[in-house]
Amino acid sequence: MKSFFLTRRFFLLLTILILGLVVAFFLPGWLAPVQVALGLLVALAGLDVLLLYAPTKNGAGHVFGRRVLGDKLANGSDNDISIYLENHYRFPIHTETIDEIPHQFQRRDVLFRSSIAAGETQIIRYQLRPVKRGEYEFGAVNVYVASPLGLARRRFRFDAARTVPVYPSFLQMRQYELLAISNRLTEVGVKRIRRVGHSLEFEQIRPYVAGDDTRAINWKATARRATTGYAADALVVNHYQDERAQQVYCLIDKGRVMRMPFEGLSLLDYAINATLVVSNIAIIKHDKAGLITFSHQPGTVLPADRRGGHMRKLLEVLYRQRTKYLETDYERLYISVRNNIRQRSLLILFTNFETLSGMQRQLPYLRRMAKDHLLLVVFFENTELREFLDAPAETTQDVYNQTIAEKFAQEKRQIVRELNRYGIHALLTAPQHLTVNTINKYLEFKSRGLI
Repeated sequence: MKSFFLTRRFFLLLTILILGLVVAFFLPGWLAPVQVALGLLVALAGLDVLLLYAPTKNGAGHVFGRRVLGDKLANGSDNDISIYLENHYRFPIHTETIDEIPHQFQRRDVLFRSSIAAGETQIIRYQLRPVKRGEYEFGAVNVYVASPLGLARRRFRFDAARTVPVYPSFLQMRQYELLAISNRLTEVGVKRIRRVGHSLEFEQIRPYVAGDDTRAINWKATARRATTGYAADALVVNHYQDERAQQVYCLIDKGRVMRMPFEGLSLLDYAINATLVVSNIAIIKHDKAGLITFSHQPGTVLPADRRGGHMRKLLEVLYRQRTKYLETDYERLYISVRNNIRQRSLLILFTNFETLSGMQRQLPYLRRMAKDHLLLVVFFENTELREFLDAPAETTQDVYNQTIAEKFAQEKRQIVRELNRYGIHALLTAPQHLTVNTINKYLEFKSRGLI
């Protein structure tokens, strides 16, 4: 494969000298200087080639390049990629690095220019955001090296071919996990929800801190601490723990209504990413997380559990979800729920309804599931429709279009009211806020003692 190239600088200088030769045809006095310059250009180009191909001091390769990335990528998240370059030449070099990324990204701008001093290392960092699950093929790393003369370039090709799977967004899951453990979920929009009433499960007594409910003060324990040498004003309060080991099932619709893309990611993948995060939060809150997928036929059933390794199993199951986006069969979903979930559970159904009549066709099955479980139906707001409605109307055509758009938006809100009328909880959310809003609903249910 060709590894030597003349640069744009060389051809630019050559063009200038050729123009000089043309001018010298009319001004003979210019001919000698132009001929000298032309010879000098050829000599410098030859010297540049010798520099690029001259052996190194220690006999090692002239340049070393390596791509570094994780064992898997997270779908819908920005994944960090690094390229390490080492310069073994005795002089500084200018490099142009082209990374052969998978064709799924459809990017033609993965070109990085940098300068590396002699014997130094350069790290190039960039990010990739996949929007589909599956296997991605990375190719070689190509490095084009030029000396300070910059008249020629030598190409080095480092074989870094590798197949990397793209999983549901485990990066988002870890982010929420760390925030949940450090009690900082409010930083990403999760609300602090006031606890309604007390759980009946007593856990321990602990010192009173500002903000505790004064009704929880344990006066007998406070008096005992005062008589045993503790400060007289050191109040202690009863601490109750949340109800634990409740079952939380995520039901994911894989039908055609979930095919709609938003920022490159399908609604199905938004639901899969949210399922991973919500399940992890549920396990952190000492509940059990399970999964049921469905479309025109029954899908995967993963029983609720919270033992070690369950999240890894859930991640693998979500990664392998495939669909043909056919019409969803809610009757099969109801049968699957009835046969596999014996205990009253929180069911979080990720689906999408565009019209009220479409929801009403499935309403009988939703009501049956809500009879035995706490059912939360999560469906999606059309954000592009919202942007269109918020834009000012300048023509009669705009007014007409906005009227039609408002009708569709109103129908979505009507679906929420219709579901609430039958005791079914509903969440209408924008795709980018799906995870946060679903966590808020789950925590709200726990604080209200509904599950």
